[in-house]
Amino acid sequence: MLKQLPADLQIDRLPRHVAVIMDGNGRWAKSQGLPRIMGHRRGADTLKDLLRCCSDWGIGALTAYAFSTENWGRPLEEVDFLMSLFERILRRELKEMMEEDVRIRFVGDLSLLPSSLQAEIAQSMADTANNQGIQFTVATNYGGRQEIIQACQAIAQQVQAGTLEPTAITEELFAKHLYTAGIGDPDLLIRTSGEMRISNFLLWQLAYAEMYITDTLWPDFDRQEFHNALISYQKRDRRFGKVK
Repeated sequence: MLKQLPADLQIDRLPRHVAVIMDGNGRWAKSQGLPRIMGHRRGADTLKDLLRCCSDWGIGALTAYAFSTENWGRPLEEVDFLMSLFERILRRELKEMMEEDVRIRFVGDLSLLPSSLQAEIAQSMADTANNQGIQFTVATNYGGRQEIIQACQAIAQQVQAGTLEPTAITEELFAKHLYTAGIGDPDLLIRTSGEMRISNFLLWQLAYAEMYITDTLWPDFDRQEFHNALISYQKRDRRFGKVK
């Protein structure tokens, strides 16, 4: 049953899958006179509320860009804090995710993450694998170009081994070799803090996603802001390159 769906949102015109680039945590912290890490902590709370909002309003999938392959270039203190924050959140929130029927999945090159975080990730994915509620995907150590290259390598190996004909390579086959295999493409991409780029995020999957850019910094992105994004989405004419 849907909870608290605003009257001006049409259930049959909601996006099935929302992706978010959560930008502005550091700037928010600076504006509050706080260290950058406090912005990330507040941003984690914002993401948790958005996940619950999507579930309440009948949106079946949420994908969040948590840590990119380029983010390793940030100050070591900040990177270490983010890794420990991810670990603490998983440990703390797993019981609640089970209660709310959330399925969580991490995508990206997880092999470079701290071993303790890898263990928490594996545990959370295993425990929630059979849940039937919202699909929550967390892109961690994720890069769109890297994802496409590894998919090409995997397919090339099959061709080289003689188990796959080049003419059999289709969009559907290619998608099965991406980190996001089995997860539908996003209908709506939201980016906060006014940045006008996709920053190596879901380069293949965003081919026909609608984009919504807001100047609001991520820690301030609340349900009203999400409501505004969905209203904007419902006004779009999604033709997918065709003419109606």
